[in-house]
Amino acid sequence: MFMILIKRSIFVVTIKILAGSYFIILPPPVRAEFSAIIEQEFSFNEQLNSEKYETLIKPEWRFDYGNNAQFVFKPKLRFDGLNRLSRATDKPENYSGINGTLFKNSHLDLMLDELYFDLELENTYWRIGKQQVVWGQADGLKILDVINPQNFREFILDEFEDSRIPLWMLNIEIPINDESNLQVLWIPDLTYHEFAEPGTTFQITSPIFVPQISDNFTLGQFVQNKPNSFFFDSDLGLRYATFYRGWDLTLNYLFFYDDSPVLYQQLEDSRINIDSRYQRSHLVGATANNVFGDLTLRTEIGYRSKQYYLMHFSPQIISEYRGVFETNEISSVIGLDWQGFDDIFLSFQWFQSYLFDYHSQVAAPRNNHIVSLLYHQSFENENWQFELLHLYGLDKTDSSLQLEISYLLEDNFKIWAGADFFSGDIQGLFGQFSDKDRITMGFEWGI
Repeated sequence: MFMILIKRSIFVVTIKILAGSYFIILPPPVRAEFSAIIEQEFSFNEQLNSEKYETLIKPEWRFDYGNNAQFVFKPKLRFDGLNRLSRATDKPENYSGINGTLFKNSHLDLMLDELYFDLELENTYWRIGKQQVVWGQADGLKILDVINPQNFREFILDEFEDSRIPLWMLNIEIPINDESNLQVLWIPDLTYHEFAEPGTTFQITSPIFVPQISDNFTLGQFVQNKPNSFFFDSDLGLRYATFYRGWDLTLNYLFFYDDSPVLYQQLEDSRINIDSRYQRSHLVGATANNVFGDLTLRTEIGYRSKQYYLMHFSPQIISEYRGVFETNEISSVIGLDWQGFDDIFLSFQWFQSYLFDYHSQVAAPRNNHIVSLLYHQSFENENWQFELLHLYGLDKTDSSLQLEISYLLEDNFKIWAGADFFSGDIQGLFGQFSDKDRITMGFEWGI
Protein backbone atom coordinates (compact mmCIF):
# COMPACT_ATOMS: atom_id res chain seq x y z
CA MET A 1 0.00 0.00 0.00
CA PHE A 2 1.25 3.47 -0.87
CA MET A 3 -0.11 6.70 0.55
CA ILE A 4 0.92 10.26 -0.21
CA LEU A 5 -0.43 12.82 2.24
CA ILE A 6 0.13 16.51 2.95
CA LYS A 7 -0.18 17.18 6.68
CA ARG A 8 0.58 20.66 7.90
CA SER A 9 4.26 21.21 7.21
CA ILE A 10 5.36 17.68 6.30
CA PHE A 11 5.09 15.45 3.25
CA VAL A 12 4.56 11.79 4.18
CA VAL A 13 5.09 8.70 2.03
CA THR A 14 3.99 5.39 3.54
CA ILE A 15 5.20 2.21 1.88
CA LYS A 16 3.92 -1.17 2.96
CA ILE A 17 5.89 -4.11 1.57
CA LEU A 18 4.73 -7.55 2.65
CA ALA A 19 4.47 -7.40 6.44
CA GLY A 20 6.58 -4.30 6.93
CA SER A 21 5.82 -0.59 6.67
CA TYR A 22 8.38 2.06 5.83
CA PHE A 23 7.84 5.77 6.38
CA ILE A 24 9.60 8.56 4.51
CA ILE A 25 9.05 12.07 5.89
CA LEU A 26 9.99 15.02 3.71
CA PRO A 27 9.43 18.78 3.90
CA PRO A 28 6.74 20.22 1.61
CA PRO A 29 7.85 20.30 -2.05
CA VAL A 30 8.63 23.56 -3.81
CA ARG A 31 6.61 22.35 -6.80
CA ALA A 32 4.39 19.34 -7.48
CA GLU A 33 3.38 18.04 -10.91
CA PHE A 34 0.86 15.38 -11.87
CA SER A 35 0.38 13.64 -15.20
CA ALA A 36 -1.16 10.38 -16.35
CA ILE A 37 -1.43 8.16 -19.40
CA ILE A 38 -4.45 5.95 -20.07
CA GLU A 39 -4.00 3.26 -22.72
CA GLN A 40 -6.63 0.94 -24.13
CA GLU A 41 -5.64 -1.87 -26.50
CA PHE A 42 -7.54 -4.64 -28.25
CA SER A 43 -6.10 -7.51 -30.29
CA PHE A 44 -7.56 -10.27 -32.44
CA ASN A 45 -5.99 -13.46 -33.82
CA GLU A 46 -6.14 -14.79 -37.38
CA GLN A 47 -9.62 -16.20 -36.78
CA LEU A 48 -10.72 -12.77 -35.47
CA ASN A 49 -11.14 -14.16 -31.97
CA SER A 50 -10.32 -11.67 -29.21
CA GLU A 51 -6.83 -12.15 -27.78
CA LYS A 52 -6.41 -9.03 -25.66
CA TYR A 53 -8.61 -6.43 -23.99
CA GLU A 54 -6.34 -4.40 -21.77
CA THR A 55 -6.55 -1.07 -20.01
CA LEU A 56 -3.43 0.54 -18.56
CA ILE A 57 -3.56 3.54 -16.22
CA LYS A 58 -0.16 5.09 -15.49
CA PRO A 59 -0.27 8.15 -13.22
CA GLU A 60 2.90 10.01 -12.27
CA TRP A 61 3.65 12.46 -9.46
CA ARG A 62 6.83 14.57 -9.39
CA PHE A 63 7.76 16.64 -6.35
CA ASP A 64 10.62 19.12 -6.66
CA TYR A 65 12.67 20.28 -3.68
CA GLY A 66 14.66 23.11 -5.23
CA ASN A 67 17.48 22.45 -7.68
CA ASN A 68 19.03 19.48 -5.90
CA ALA A 69 16.26 16.99 -5.13
CA GLN A 70 13.20 15.42 -6.71
CA PHE A 71 10.83 12.63 -5.68
CA VAL A 72 9.03 10.56 -8.37
CA PHE A 73 6.11 8.21 -7.74
CA LYS A 74 4.67 6.11 -10.60
CA PRO A 75 2.13 3.36 -9.85
CA LYS A 76 0.52 1.33 -12.66
CA LEU A 77 -2.88 -0.30 -12.87
CA ARG A 78 -3.59 -2.98 -15.50
CA PHE A 79 -7.03 -4.40 -16.25
CA ASP A 80 -7.08 -7.52 -18.44
CA GLY A 81 -10.59 -8.45 -19.53
CA LEU A 82 -9.75 -11.74 -21.28
CA ASN A 83 -6.93 -13.44 -19.32
CA ARG A 84 -5.31 -14.89 -22.41
CA LEU A 85 -1.95 -13.25 -21.67
CA SER A 86 -1.93 -13.86 -17.92
CA ARG A 87 -3.93 -16.15 -15.64
CA ALA A 88 -2.10 -16.28 -12.33
CA THR A 89 -3.84 -14.80 -9.30
CA ASP A 90 -0.73 -14.79 -7.10
CA LYS A 91 2.50 -12.87 -7.42
CA PRO A 92 4.77 -14.77 -9.84
CA GLU A 93 7.78 -16.50 -8.30
CA ASN A 94 10.29 -14.52 -10.38
CA TYR A 95 9.78 -11.48 -8.12
CA SER A 96 11.72 -10.81 -4.94
CA GLY A 97 10.02 -10.11 -1.63
CA ILE A 98 10.36 -6.34 -2.16
CA ASN A 99 9.08 -6.32 -5.74
CA GLY A 100 6.04 -7.51 -7.66
CA THR A 101 2.36 -6.68 -7.66
CA LEU A 102 0.69 -4.92 -4.73
CA PHE A 103 -2.67 -6.45 -5.61
CA LYS A 104 -3.51 -9.16 -8.15
CA ASN A 105 -6.47 -11.23 -9.17
CA SER A 106 -7.49 -12.89 -12.43
CA HIS A 107 -8.24 -9.56 -14.13
CA LEU A 108 -6.53 -6.76 -12.22
CA ASP A 109 -2.90 -5.92 -11.37
CA LEU A 110 -1.83 -2.98 -9.23
CA MET A 111 1.91 -2.45 -9.14
CA LEU A 112 4.46 0.15 -8.18
CA ASP A 113 6.15 0.89 -11.48
CA GLU A 114 8.79 3.34 -10.21
CA LEU A 115 9.51 5.21 -7.00
CA TYR A 116 12.80 7.01 -6.54
CA PHE A 117 14.61 10.05 -5.18
CA ASP A 118 16.95 12.14 -7.31
CA LEU A 119 19.61 13.94 -5.28
CA GLU A 120 22.67 15.99 -6.12
CA LEU A 121 25.32 15.66 -3.41
CA GLU A 122 28.86 17.00 -3.70
CA ASN A 123 28.67 17.13 -7.50
CA THR A 124 27.45 13.53 -7.74
CA TYR A 125 23.96 12.49 -8.85
CA TRP A 126 22.07 9.88 -6.87
CA ARG A 127 18.91 8.04 -7.87
CA ILE A 128 17.69 5.88 -5.00
CA GLY A 129 14.66 3.60 -5.32
CA LYS A 130 12.75 1.54 -7.84
CA GLN A 131 13.77 2.45 -11.39
CA GLN A 132 14.84 1.46 -14.88
CA VAL A 133 18.41 1.76 -16.15
CA VAL A 134 19.10 1.46 -19.88
CA TRP A 135 22.44 0.34 -21.30
CA GLY A 136 22.67 0.03 -25.07
CA GLN A 137 20.39 1.27 -27.85
CA ALA A 138 19.51 -1.78 -29.98
CA ASP A 139 15.96 -2.09 -31.35
CA GLY A 140 13.99 -5.31 -30.88
CA LEU A 141 16.72 -7.36 -29.16
CA LYS A 142 19.13 -6.67 -26.31
CA ILE A 143 22.90 -6.93 -25.96
CA LEU A 144 23.79 -4.66 -23.02
CA ASP A 145 20.30 -3.59 -21.95
CA VAL A 146 20.14 -6.31 -19.28
CA ILE A 147 20.09 -4.32 -16.03
CA ASN A 148 16.34 -4.73 -15.64
CA PRO A 149 14.64 -8.08 -16.24
CA GLN A 150 11.81 -8.24 -18.76
CA ASN A 151 8.19 -9.29 -18.75
CA PHE A 152 7.60 -11.62 -21.72
CA ARG A 153 3.81 -11.97 -21.37
CA GLU A 154 3.68 -10.55 -24.94
CA PHE A 155 7.06 -11.94 -26.02
CA ILE A 156 9.05 -8.93 -27.38
CA LEU A 157 6.04 -7.07 -28.83
CA ASP A 158 5.69 -4.64 -25.92
CA GLU A 159 7.69 -1.42 -25.86
CA PHE A 160 10.89 -1.97 -23.87
CA GLU A 161 9.87 0.79 -21.45
CA ASP A 162 6.67 -1.12 -20.63
CA SER A 163 8.17 -4.63 -20.60
CA ARG A 164 11.18 -3.85 -18.38
CA ILE A 165 10.63 -4.76 -14.73
CA PRO A 166 11.89 -1.86 -12.57
CA LEU A 167 14.22 -2.81 -9.72
CA TRP A 168 15.08 -1.33 -6.35
CA MET A 169 18.65 -0.08 -6.63
CA LEU A 170 21.21 2.60 -5.90
CA ASN A 171 22.28 4.47 -9.05
CA ILE A 172 25.13 6.97 -8.73
CA GLU A 173 26.61 9.09 -11.54
CA ILE A 174 29.97 10.71 -10.86
CA PRO A 175 31.18 13.38 -13.32
CA ILE A 176 34.88 13.00 -14.11
CA ASN A 177 35.21 16.00 -16.42
CA ASP A 178 32.99 17.93 -18.83
CA GLU A 179 32.82 15.00 -21.24
CA SER A 180 33.07 11.89 -19.05
CA ASN A 181 31.21 10.30 -16.16
CA LEU A 182 31.18 7.07 -14.17
CA GLN A 183 27.94 5.26 -13.28
CA VAL A 184 27.85 2.90 -10.28
CA LEU A 185 24.93 0.51 -9.66
CA TRP A 186 24.13 -1.56 -6.60
CA ILE A 187 21.07 -3.78 -7.12
CA PRO A 188 19.90 -5.85 -4.12
CA ASP A 189 16.52 -6.60 -5.76
CA LEU A 190 16.51 -10.34 -6.62
CA THR A 191 13.85 -10.17 -9.33
CA TYR A 192 14.22 -11.97 -12.67
CA HIS A 193 12.47 -12.39 -16.05
CA GLU A 194 8.74 -13.08 -16.02
CA PHE A 195 7.84 -15.52 -18.79
CA ALA A 196 4.41 -16.13 -20.29
CA GLU A 197 2.44 -18.62 -18.24
CA PRO A 198 1.66 -22.13 -19.54
CA GLY A 199 -1.43 -22.11 -21.73
CA THR A 200 -1.28 -18.39 -22.54
CA THR A 201 -0.76 -16.96 -26.03
CA PHE A 202 2.99 -16.41 -25.89
CA GLN A 203 4.08 -19.43 -23.87
CA ILE A 204 7.68 -20.27 -24.85
CA THR A 205 7.90 -23.61 -26.68
CA SER A 206 11.17 -23.51 -28.65
CA PRO A 207 13.68 -26.27 -27.70
CA ILE A 208 16.27 -23.50 -27.42
CA PHE A 209 14.56 -22.42 -24.19
CA VAL A 210 12.36 -25.32 -23.01
CA PRO A 211 13.44 -28.96 -22.47
CA GLN A 212 11.75 -31.30 -24.98
CA ILE A 213 10.89 -34.60 -23.29
CA SER A 214 10.23 -37.66 -25.48
CA ASP A 215 7.02 -39.66 -25.25
CA ASN A 216 8.69 -42.44 -23.25
CA PHE A 217 9.28 -40.08 -20.32
CA THR A 218 7.16 -37.83 -18.13
CA LEU A 219 7.89 -34.58 -16.32
CA GLY A 220 8.52 -35.25 -12.65
CA GLN A 221 9.39 -32.87 -9.85
CA PHE A 222 10.10 -29.20 -10.60
CA VAL A 223 12.21 -27.40 -7.99
CA GLN A 224 13.05 -23.70 -8.20
CA ASN A 225 16.11 -22.41 -6.38
CA LYS A 226 16.54 -18.65 -6.15
CA PRO A 227 19.31 -16.53 -4.63
CA ASN A 228 18.17 -15.22 -1.26
CA SER A 229 20.94 -13.08 0.26
CA PHE A 230 20.07 -9.38 0.12
CA PHE A 231 23.74 -8.37 0.23
CA PHE A 232 25.84 -11.25 -1.12
CA ASP A 233 23.50 -11.97 -4.05
CA SER A 234 23.26 -8.33 -5.15
CA ASP A 235 24.18 -7.28 -8.69
CA LEU A 236 26.91 -4.68 -9.25
CA GLY A 237 27.40 -2.53 -12.34
CA LEU A 238 29.90 0.04 -13.64
CA ARG A 239 29.70 2.15 -16.78
CA TYR A 240 32.25 4.69 -17.97
CA ALA A 241 30.87 7.09 -20.61
CA THR A 242 32.82 9.71 -22.54
CA PHE A 243 32.71 11.83 -25.70
CA TYR A 244 35.86 11.70 -27.83
CA ARG A 245 36.32 13.29 -31.26
CA GLY A 246 32.69 12.95 -32.23
CA TRP A 247 32.23 9.49 -30.72
CA ASP A 248 29.93 8.65 -27.82
CA LEU A 249 31.76 5.81 -26.07
CA THR A 250 30.97 3.61 -23.09
CA LEU A 251 32.70 0.77 -21.26
CA ASN A 252 30.37 -1.46 -19.27
CA TYR A 253 30.75 -4.12 -16.60
CA LEU A 254 28.03 -6.03 -14.78
CA PHE A 255 28.39 -8.78 -12.16
CA PHE A 256 24.93 -10.29 -12.06
CA TYR A 257 22.64 -13.27 -11.93
CA ASP A 258 21.35 -14.06 -15.42
CA ASP A 259 17.62 -13.34 -15.45
CA SER A 260 16.80 -16.68 -17.13
CA PRO A 261 17.08 -19.77 -14.91
CA VAL A 262 19.19 -22.77 -15.92
CA LEU A 263 16.95 -25.85 -16.21
CA TYR A 264 19.09 -28.75 -15.01
CA GLN A 265 17.55 -32.16 -15.65
CA GLN A 266 17.81 -35.43 -13.79
CA LEU A 267 16.57 -38.84 -14.90
CA GLU A 268 14.69 -40.90 -12.31
CA ASP A 269 13.24 -44.09 -13.78
CA SER A 270 10.97 -42.72 -16.56
CA ARG A 271 10.61 -39.29 -15.02
CA ILE A 272 12.60 -36.13 -15.74
CA ASN A 273 13.04 -33.91 -12.68
CA ILE A 274 13.87 -30.24 -13.26
CA ASP A 275 16.17 -28.26 -10.97
CA SER A 276 15.78 -24.56 -11.88
CA ARG A 277 18.71 -22.39 -10.74
CA TYR A 278 19.91 -18.85 -11.42
CA GLN A 279 23.63 -18.59 -12.18
CA ARG A 280 26.16 -15.79 -11.81
CA SER A 281 27.77 -14.24 -14.85
CA HIS A 282 30.17 -11.44 -15.79
CA LEU A 283 29.20 -9.07 -18.60
CA VAL A 284 31.91 -6.89 -20.16
CA GLY A 285 30.82 -4.62 -22.97
CA ALA A 286 31.24 -1.41 -24.91
CA THR A 287 29.32 0.93 -27.21
CA ALA A 288 30.48 3.41 -29.85
CA ASN A 289 28.17 5.80 -31.71
CA ASN A 290 28.89 8.60 -34.17
CA VAL A 291 26.98 10.82 -36.62
CA PHE A 292 28.13 11.30 -40.21
CA GLY A 293 25.75 13.76 -41.83
CA ASP A 294 22.40 12.02 -42.26
CA LEU A 295 23.90 8.68 -41.19
CA THR A 296 24.37 7.47 -37.59
CA LEU A 297 26.57 4.48 -36.81
CA ARG A 298 25.75 2.50 -33.66
CA THR A 299 27.84 -0.39 -32.37
CA GLU A 300 27.43 -2.52 -29.27
CA ILE A 301 29.35 -5.55 -28.04
CA GLY A 302 29.09 -7.73 -24.95
CA TYR A 303 31.05 -10.70 -23.61
CA ARG A 304 29.32 -12.98 -21.10
CA SER A 305 30.91 -15.67 -18.99
CA LYS A 306 29.15 -18.90 -18.04
CA GLN A 307 26.15 -18.97 -20.33
CA TYR A 308 24.01 -22.10 -20.25
CA TYR A 309 22.20 -23.62 -23.24
CA LEU A 310 19.79 -26.53 -23.39
CA MET A 311 20.78 -29.68 -25.26
CA HIS A 312 18.62 -32.03 -27.30
CA PHE A 313 16.97 -34.64 -25.13
CA SER A 314 18.50 -38.07 -24.60
CA PRO A 315 19.16 -40.13 -21.45
CA GLN A 316 22.89 -40.01 -22.18
CA ILE A 317 22.91 -36.20 -22.47
CA ILE A 318 20.99 -35.89 -19.19
CA SER A 319 23.33 -38.32 -17.45
CA GLU A 320 26.50 -36.61 -18.70
CA TYR A 321 25.52 -32.93 -18.92
CA ARG A 322 22.23 -32.75 -16.96
CA GLY A 323 20.75 -31.51 -20.23
CA VAL A 324 22.70 -28.20 -20.15
CA PHE A 325 25.91 -27.06 -21.84
CA GLU A 326 28.08 -24.31 -20.31
CA THR A 327 30.00 -21.87 -22.51
CA ASN A 328 31.17 -18.28 -22.78
CA GLU A 329 29.45 -16.06 -25.35
CA ILE A 330 30.14 -12.88 -27.27
CA SER A 331 27.30 -10.86 -28.85
CA SER A 332 27.28 -7.67 -30.88
CA VAL A 333 25.11 -5.42 -33.01
CA ILE A 334 25.99 -2.97 -35.75
CA GLY A 335 23.31 -0.41 -36.58
CA LEU A 336 23.03 2.20 -39.33
CA ASP A 337 20.38 4.93 -38.97
CA TRP A 338 19.54 7.21 -41.88
CA GLN A 339 17.39 10.34 -41.81
CA GLY A 340 17.89 11.89 -45.25
CA PHE A 341 14.35 13.27 -45.36
CA ASP A 342 12.60 15.22 -42.62
CA ASP A 343 9.73 12.76 -42.34
CA ILE A 344 11.48 9.39 -42.91
CA PHE A 345 13.73 7.42 -40.57
CA LEU A 346 15.42 4.16 -41.62
CA SER A 347 17.45 1.85 -39.40
CA PHE A 348 19.26 -1.39 -40.27
CA GLN A 349 20.80 -3.67 -37.62
CA TRP A 350 22.88 -6.83 -37.72
CA PHE A 351 22.95 -8.91 -34.53
CA GLN A 352 25.57 -11.64 -34.10
CA SER A 353 26.40 -14.07 -31.30
CA TYR A 354 29.08 -16.75 -30.99
CA LEU A 355 29.46 -19.58 -28.45
CA PHE A 356 33.13 -20.24 -27.65
CA ASP A 357 32.59 -23.86 -26.63
CA TYR A 358 30.08 -26.02 -28.42
CA HIS A 359 28.53 -29.48 -28.62
CA SER A 360 26.63 -30.91 -31.56
CA GLN A 361 23.61 -31.56 -29.29
CA VAL A 362 23.19 -27.94 -28.18
CA ALA A 363 19.74 -26.73 -29.33
CA ALA A 364 20.94 -23.22 -30.16
CA PRO A 365 23.26 -22.56 -33.14
CA ARG A 366 26.89 -21.79 -32.42
CA ASN A 367 26.76 -18.74 -34.69
CA ASN A 368 23.48 -16.84 -34.54
CA HIS A 369 22.68 -13.98 -36.90
CA ILE A 370 19.59 -11.75 -36.89
CA VAL A 371 19.02 -8.70 -39.08
CA SER A 372 16.42 -6.00 -38.56
CA LEU A 373 14.86 -3.17 -40.54
CA LEU A 374 13.03 -0.27 -38.91
CA TYR A 375 11.07 2.13 -41.14
CA HIS A 376 9.31 5.16 -39.65
CA GLN A 377 7.47 7.86 -41.59
CA SER A 378 5.30 10.79 -40.54
CA PHE A 379 2.64 12.58 -42.58
CA GLU A 380 0.64 15.81 -42.36
CA ASN A 381 2.86 17.65 -39.87
CA GLU A 382 3.43 14.45 -37.89
CA ASN A 383 -0.27 13.91 -37.19
CA TRP A 384 0.01 10.54 -38.95
CA GLN A 385 2.81 8.09 -38.06
CA PHE A 386 3.66 4.77 -39.71
CA GLU A 387 6.22 2.30 -38.36
CA LEU A 388 7.50 -1.09 -39.50
CA LEU A 389 9.95 -3.30 -37.59
CA HIS A 390 11.10 -6.52 -39.24
CA LEU A 391 13.41 -9.02 -37.46
CA TYR A 392 14.76 -11.96 -39.47
CA GLY A 393 16.77 -14.88 -38.09
CA LEU A 394 19.26 -16.02 -40.72
CA ASP A 395 20.04 -19.36 -39.04
CA LYS A 396 16.50 -20.57 -38.36
CA THR A 397 14.96 -18.56 -41.27
CA ASP A 398 12.21 -17.26 -39.02
CA SER A 399 10.96 -13.71 -38.61
CA SER A 400 8.85 -11.20 -36.76
CA LEU A 401 7.07 -8.29 -38.46
CA GLN A 402 5.39 -5.47 -36.52
CA LEU A 403 3.32 -2.79 -38.28
CA GLU A 404 1.58 0.22 -36.74
CA ILE A 405 -0.13 3.35 -38.02
CA SER A 406 -1.27 6.05 -35.60
CA TYR A 407 -3.15 9.33 -35.78
CA LEU A 408 -2.92 12.24 -33.34
CA LEU A 409 -6.49 13.44 -32.90
CA GLU A 410 -5.41 16.04 -30.35
CA ASP A 411 -2.13 16.93 -28.68
CA ASN A 412 -2.89 14.45 -25.91
CA PHE A 413 -5.02 11.84 -27.67
CA LYS A 414 -3.71 9.23 -30.14
CA ILE A 415 -5.40 6.28 -31.82
CA TRP A 416 -3.58 3.44 -33.58
CA ALA A 417 -3.99 0.17 -35.45
CA GLY A 418 -1.38 -2.45 -36.22
CA ALA A 419 -0.53 -6.07 -36.86
CA ASP A 420 2.09 -8.56 -35.65
CA PHE A 421 3.19 -11.47 -37.86
CA PHE A 422 5.49 -14.43 -37.18
CA SER A 423 6.81 -17.02 -39.63
CA GLY A 424 9.43 -19.73 -40.06
CA ASP A 425 10.82 -22.76 -38.25
CA ILE A 426 8.71 -23.52 -35.17
CA GLN A 427 11.91 -24.31 -33.27
CA GLY A 428 13.23 -20.77 -33.79
CA LEU A 429 12.99 -17.66 -31.64
CA PHE A 430 10.25 -16.12 -33.80
CA GLY A 431 8.94 -19.20 -35.61
CA GLN A 432 7.62 -20.75 -32.38
CA PHE A 433 4.80 -18.18 -32.63
CA SER A 434 4.06 -18.72 -36.34
CA ASP A 435 0.40 -19.40 -35.48
CA LYS A 436 0.11 -16.33 -33.18
CA ASP A 437 -0.37 -13.54 -35.75
CA ARG A 438 -2.64 -10.79 -34.50
CA ILE A 439 -4.29 -7.47 -35.31
CA THR A 440 -4.18 -4.68 -32.73
CA MET A 441 -5.92 -1.35 -32.21
CA GLY A 442 -6.20 1.08 -29.37
CA PHE A 443 -5.85 4.60 -28.07
CA GLU A 444 -3.69 6.60 -25.69
CA TRP A 445 -4.87 9.61 -23.72
CA GLY A 446 -2.48 11.84 -21.82
CA ILE A 447 -3.58 14.03 -18.92
